[in-house]
Amino acid sequence: MIQVRPSEQMRDLGVVQYGAPVLAEPARAFDLPAERETAEHVIEQLFSSMERIGQVHPFAKGMGIAAPQIGIGRAVAVVQPPAPGTPAVVLLNPRITDRSSETDEQFEGCLSFFDVRGLVPRPLRITVETTTLEGQVLTTTYERGLARLVHHEIDHLDGLLYTARMRTGVDPIPVEQYRQTGRSWTYEQ
Repeated sequence: MIQVRPSEQMRDLGVVQYGAPVLAEPARAFDLPAERETAEHVIEQLFSSMERIGQVHPFAKGMGIAAPQIGIGRAVAVVQPPAPGTPAVVLLNPRITDRSSETDEQFEGCLSFFDVRGLVPRPLRITVETTTLEGQVLTTTYERGLARLVHHEIDHLDGLLYTARMRTGVDPIPVEQYRQTGRSWTYEQ
């Protein structure tokens, strides 16, 4: 049986892979409500991509995908929280306006280089401004695992990969080694 690398599997599902210029460029914001139709179309494409990917790979810690990861340099991402039945979070023109000084470091993966996982420090709470399709600005606070997922996707829209957030001297580990840790994100209460 031929073994397909996780990154090849993601590429085959339409996810742009590490090294593509679109992943290193800041995404262009939508002018809302003027570009509502365009935004809706990109959001539909993101949900369709998530559905395809979710049929092939389970995501116990939730999942997110940003428009640059499907080759579209626009400022929108979708995050699916891990709890069953929880609605997806649509991040249109997101901007982090506040972050807690309290952080933790957990392993993250990325659909755009799925062969490795990296220990990434992130704030335990972030406040994010987004724009609705009607052009209104909303402010939402996310905590712990959901804050991590949302921050990861906003980084994509800023042209950053999680490796840019890793501590100096800490390298990503192969996914096979990560799987042996068997650890989900844990938080002290």
